[in-house]
Amino acid sequence: MANFSTYNFNGQRALIRVDFNVPLNDQFEITDDTRIRAAIPTIKKVLADGGKVILMSHLGRPKNGPEEKFSLKHLVPHLHELLGGATNVLFANDCIGEQAYLTESMMRPGEVLLLENLRFYKEEEKGDEAFAEKLSKLGDVWVNDAFGTAHRAHASTAVIAKFFPSEKRMFGLLMNAEVASAEKVLHHSEKPFTAIIGGAKVSDKILIIENLLDRATDIIIGGGMAYTFIKAQGGNIGNSLCEEDRLQTALDILKKAEAKGVTIHLPSDSVIADKFAADAQTSVAASNIIPAGWMGLDIGTTACNQFTNAILRSKTILWNGPMGVFEMPKFQHGTKTIAEAVAAATQQGAFSLVGGGDSVAAVNQFGFADKVSYVSTGGGAMLEYFEGKILPGIAAVNG
Repeated sequence: MANFSTYNFNGQRALIRVDFNVPLNDQFEITDDTRIRAAIPTIKKVLADGGKVILMSHLGRPKNGPEEKFSLKHLVPHLHELLGGATNVLFANDCIGEQAYLTESMMRPGEVLLLENLRFYKEEEKGDEAFAEKLSKLGDVWVNDAFGTAHRAHASTAVIAKFFPSEKRMFGLLMNAEVASAEKVLHHSEKPFTAIIGGAKVSDKILIIENLLDRATDIIIGGGMAYTFIKAQGGNIGNSLCEEDRLQTALDILKKAEAKGVTIHLPSDSVIADKFAADAQTSVAASNIIPAGWMGLDIGTTACNQFTNAILRSKTILWNGPMGVFEMPKFQHGTKTIAEAVAAATQQGAFSLVGGGDSVAAVNQFGFADKVSYVSTGGGAMLEYFEGKILPGIAAVNG
């Protein structure tokens, strides 16, 4: 594996796998450009060296080949703007084939070529070798800068590596930062280490919680998944979200935590609602005595204070998942409070890593993205990394 930062790209074609899987509205306008902005330093380094940049990415989940709403051509004007407006950004309406090869062959150093959506070909997700080889012809070096897809063994994220010698494959700046931040939390964390785990389902987070039991001193559990734990302990949770088939799992986790000396924090009170809607009637109740017909949709004031105290004592913080239905104003206070606490702890010298789609959306929405140590661009990838799995996109570069 080559070192991206010290590599000289002068006269080289850098084929970079980026994660430009960004949300678009009905007018094909980008509603959140976080992932594109995250790749800009990598692109600029190659251009500054006098290299050519060929970008490949997927967008959405197209089912049957090319679809207008999943075309990467919609990203070209904004990419041009983010690169300062002076860089020529070309587009190829295919990621392999004559037009892609021809456009690439006519490029000048200092130019960028964005290839059409990789997933317009079924071969991408299948990890097809012949498809990967066709892509590899577009570059002299392969740079993987797509942490968001590092957990997928797709043609462009992993299989393509075999067509480049080890000294011609490397992580980009974003991927390096992602891996370094995750490693710092997972293997070099300063104690106390608090993991804040939220979201709807226990089943989505079992592996990450179990892996963190060997590393964290405190685990805060919020969001819908908290009610499975509360019901498992005999609480009345009304109509709150609950995975009945995971009650024993929740008890097992609590037992393991106790044996390892890890403190599990569950919300003592909840903001409850009579229906899952923005205009619902709301009240506050102890999380284990929620009345029939009502459901917990956010953590309450006492829980906010308890969680904040634990976070402010921490030297290392991992945040994955919101505390409630923060998309609705009535139920965003808990998640916002956690964001404020994480920012305050970071200011006091803690290292904080925020990852997972909803947590990232929350810190962006509430304006705290620049007040935490690192915001990960990879939801599923970060989750699998913290579950202790080997990610194909990382193994392919290292291999």
